[in-house]
Amino acid sequence: MSVPEGDWIRGISIRQPWTTAILTGAKTIENRPQHWSWRSWVLLHAGLEIDRPALRLPLVGRTVRGRELVTGAVIGVARLTDCHQDPDGSPPCTEWAQPDAWHLVLADVQELALPVPVRGQLGPWKPTLDLLFQVLQQLPDLRP
Repeated sequence: MSVPEGDWIRGISIRQPWTTAILTGAKTIENRPQHWSWRSWVLLHAGLEIDRPALRLPLVGRTVRGRELVTGAVIGVARLTDCHQDPDGSPPCTEWAQPDAWHLVLADVQELALPVPVRGQLGPWKPTLDLLFQVLQQLPDLRP
């Protein structure tokens, strides 16, 4: 199997349970403090830490109930299609949107059957060819 070349995919590290909420399809945005210009595929990396207070939020609890919260691994992919802030005075774009945050809009979310353990990084990071190969073994149709 060949790995597509070029600058078409990045990794994004997100603490649990937020990563799993994205995989369920319920959470269609990721809140970030800065604008991202990147648009294309992103590996969804579940960071090592779990945001324990978030587990007590009813919206989160309902969304991730019964699901394993894998950490320290790529657990899915999504297409990053937009990055915006909600205009002042307007309602949030989704119930997951935090005020004053930049909202990374995610689509075409696909969960990996087997998590791929890897160390994440802050900000968008470039995956290794070995990591991409492991992801493409599970999602052979994923292409730029």
